[in-house]
Amino acid sequence: MRYGRAYDLREDTVMGSGNSNARILVGECYCRAVRYEVADAFSYAMNCHCSNCRRTTGAAFKPFAGIEQSKLRIVSGENQRTIYGDDTTHDAHCARCGSLLYSRVREGKWVHVAMGTLVDAPSIRPSVHIFVGSKAPWHEITDNLPQYRGHVGDV
Repeated sequence: MRYGRAYDLREDTVMGSGNSNARILVGECYCRAVRYEVADAFSYAMNCHCSNCRRTTGAAFKPFAGIEQSKLRIVSGENQRTIYGDDTTHDAHCARCGSLLYSRVREGKWVHVAMGTLVDAPSIRPSVHIFVGSKAPWHEITDNLPQYRGHVGDV
């Protein structure tokens, strides 16, 4: 692993990317006890304002990027994670510092990577705000991204 730098994934790497030259991003928790690699092949990125995301991050919203679960690999500290949920869907936090690393969603087939834990800049940017119907009353959204009361499509 080349820590702190994005690099190209070669065919002999164990990640299940269909693209043998996919760029790989490094991510880690605050205390660096847990580190992961993820393909820079995210399908979507959003800012979630739901109360669960606000509570788990301690922030006004959670920027996340969605990708197939097989494209994320824990490279160190796998036993340092605390899992909230079950084997199929859960939030994965660092047991030492509490950082939210990712959420396993959509019947366990996808992960929502907490974008703040990425060391490397992904090529995707959040494109919408979701669950603005339950956003923090003290937070004002000041960009021009589309806003949805709930999931995308809920006006």
